[in-house]
Amino acid sequence: MQLSKLVKAMVVAIPVLALAACSSAPDDTSSTTADGTTTTGQDRRGVETGAADRVLSPEEQRQQRFAELRQEYIIYFDFDTSEVRGEFAELLAAHADYLVRNPSARVVIEGHTDERGTPEYNIALGERRAQATADYLRNLGVSSSQMTTVSYGEEKPLARGSNERAWSQNRRAVLVY
Repeated sequence: MQLSKLVKAMVVAIPVLALAACSSAPDDTSSTTADGTTTTGQDRRGVETGAADRVLSPEEQRQQRFAELRQEYIIYFDFDTSEVRGEFAELLAAHADYLVRNPSARVVIEGHTDERGTPEYNIALGERRAQATADYLRNLGVSSSQMTTVSYGEEKPLARGSNERAWSQNRRAVLVY
């Protein structure tokens, strides 16, 4: 008989517990924005609430990083050289990844120089810079048929002026899609 009373007490208590766990007043400051994103806040006890953000896979992180890098399209060169600097390796890898994944995409690589040197020398140097950039992309798997090079030499400066700041901005290759 004791067991029967205990079971009856549990049956009565369970719905009460379920009701006690529900509340009509919100405990947090979360809200849903127009794009469906839920923002989270803290409940009355100061405990952080809300769903955890989805963790990106390493490949998704790489693609996100490459998309950010592709917003940059200028490769700068040191004075009187056409050697691609190591600091542009990741930038060029991002562009190469895009071109390899999109075989119908085409890019024109423009070579530029600063104003120092003869026009003939600068056209040749601009061509070497554009070609060095194309070679770098080719080594990363980009098809030659996707790339065209052109040299403008000193004819299209990015920065006006006869000082190191202007010259350093004009020594470049530009990727144009």
